[in-house]
Amino acid sequence: MYARPLARLIEQLQRLPGVGPKTAQRLALHILKRPESEVEALAQALVEAKKQIGLCSVCFHLSSEPVCEICRNPNRENNTICVVADSRDVIALEKTREFKGKYHVLGGVISPMDGIGPEQLTITPLLRRVSQQQPKEVILAISPSVEGETTTLYVGQLLKPFTKVTRIAFGLPVGGDLEYADEITLARALEGRRELD
Repeated sequence: MYARPLARLIEQLQRLPGVGPKTAQRLALHILKRPESEVEALAQALVEAKKQIGLCSVCFHLSSEPVCEICRNPNRENNTICVVADSRDVIALEKTREFKGKYHVLGGVISPMDGIGPEQLTITPLLRRVSQQQPKEVILAISPSVEGETTTLYVGQLLKPFTKVTRIAFGLPVGGDLEYADEITLARALEGRRELD
């Protein structure tokens, strides 16, 4: 159906998260229509990003330096650490411009079905960091899936002897209807309620 190089390109694009066969085909055909210089620039950007981006030695967020910009920033609050599962969560939280502290990226969530236990995550470095830095608060900002809840409870219990441990509130999205919300979301929304200002 496809020439071998095109089939390989589609196959590789399908490996990306959220890219199915049709999207992979559409992307591949788009790439082939672009000037060779643009395709080379894309390929070069991919290779450079893979070679130059690693993990921050402090918080394990993506970084092109040994210590990321957030950890190096003297204007960030050192007394609050927000624990997230993935660098995507850091990016999402940073877009809000609300959190002024620092982060710790676990590198995933505890998921025995996927063979991911606490030892595969950056929990030990987190405990070491918290015991050394003694922040006033650690905020657990992990998605409320079954695995996320397991991770939150596990990490929370380990951190409680060192500092105040909180978790982000969960609830209804803006514009959402109560009748379409699941029971867990509604329960979290009720738990996270606060007094009107």
